[in-house]
Amino acid sequence: MCAASSEVVDRLIDVVGAGHVLTYPDVVAGFATDWTGRFTGSARLVVRPADRDEVSGVLKVCHELGIAVVPQGGNTGLVGGGIPYRGEVVLSLTRLTHLGLVDPVTRQVTAGAGVTLSALTAHAAEAGLDFAINIASRDSATVGGLVATNAGGLRVLRWGSMRDQVVDVEAVLANGDVIGGVVGLPKDSTGYDLAGSLVGSEGTLAVVTAARLRLIPAFAERATATLAFDRTEDAVAAIGALRVLPSLTSAEVYYDAGLRLVCAHRRIAPPFAESYEVYLLVECTADVDPTEALGEVVETLPGLRNSALAVDESSRRTLWTHREAHAEAINALGPPLKLDVGVPPALAAEFEQEVRSIVTEVAPSATLVLFGHLAEGNYHVNVVGAGDAEDELTDRVLRAAAARDGTISAEHGVGVAKARWLELTRSPVERALYRAVKQAWDPGGLLNPGVLVAVPAT
Repeated sequence: MCAASSEVVDRLIDVVGAGHVLTYPDVVAGFATDWTGRFTGSARLVVRPADRDEVSGVLKVCHELGIAVVPQGGNTGLVGGGIPYRGEVVLSLTRLTHLGLVDPVTRQVTAGAGVTLSALTAHAAEAGLDFAINIASRDSATVGGLVATNAGGLRVLRWGSMRDQVVDVEAVLANGDVIGGVVGLPKDSTGYDLAGSLVGSEGTLAVVTAARLRLIPAFAERATATLAFDRTEDAVAAIGALRVLPSLTSAEVYYDAGLRLVCAHRRIAPPFAESYEVYLLVECTADVDPTEALGEVVETLPGLRNSALAVDESSRRTLWTHREAHAEAINALGPPLKLDVGVPPALAAEFEQEVRSIVTEVAPSATLVLFGHLAEGNYHVNVVGAGDAEDELTDRVLRAAAARDGTISAEHGVGVAKARWLELTRSPVERALYRAVKQAWDPGGLLNPGVLVAVPAT
């Protein structure tokens, strides 16, 4: 049973101040719909704490009153995991923007949950370093969300996903208790990895307020090229050959339909005068110019139909635009069904063909656009105009991934969009462990109810 709204508002104002408890319906509604417009709900109010202690105070109030809370960062998620659906309190973390000094010895930095990826990257650059995660929503996505979803992106091939960048996490439990810290010890073998448990937990176990993060070298030189093939099999084989290059950082796949869409939307030229079925964007980064080494390997690639090497920063940006502008070009067609799935890379070509067959069978008039991170077997499946067939498409595509020992979510999380399909890739024993973990961390089920693990709020 929820307490009266006036009591909730008054007590939260005592914690964060009147200016940071938002109750006007038009304002609150902006926090109750995701950026794609596909997921929408209702919120009781929005509260905007400034630091860990205020987050703790907010959660104590909500815990005492039995009110469920939805943590929210930049609201750039794609599976509805940061949206209130049943009148919860939205806990906006966008004011937690503290950035600590970069430690040059450990190459670590502490970042508040509300720090955007672009701000973090710029901060690292001032110290001559870089941050490994790089995603298209970098200007809006926040550290808290990156941790919560175990974000991946464009450089997982070399540096790993968000889990590999997290040294430690500071967080607040549903009852307001603070756990963890951001000291960043290089070694600590004292038991369970509580920080690791929070990476990928989607706000269901605790509210991340800050993270201690690893930084990477900021390489001075890079080589970027788009490679054209007739078959995905050849692009996969090319990645295997290119892995001999220690500098290989990215290997992104897209297809002719998506390229034509991007070029029309952005009014830019394609990389080649001719059209090909499959395009692989590769980038190498190093202290010494990797262009020659990349070119030597590219010349040996079987099945290669054409190649375009960036000759300056402008042409490099254009090659990346061909890949990174896919999402905006697709969204311009209409709200797409977006599925983030992964299979073993050796099965990527087979999976791609099955996805095409599924869409042709289930929604023949729909537009399918595929792109993704081929080195990880991670496809972003986008379908526009599927109408009532969306649910069947989702089911068929997720089952196709699971049948190949893949994942129903490679980097976007489960959220509410995929919660009912979790059984495809997690056994009954594993799902029982999920519920037990949720019960241990959040026994009242007050944090992000219905996301990932469905435990009803009290």
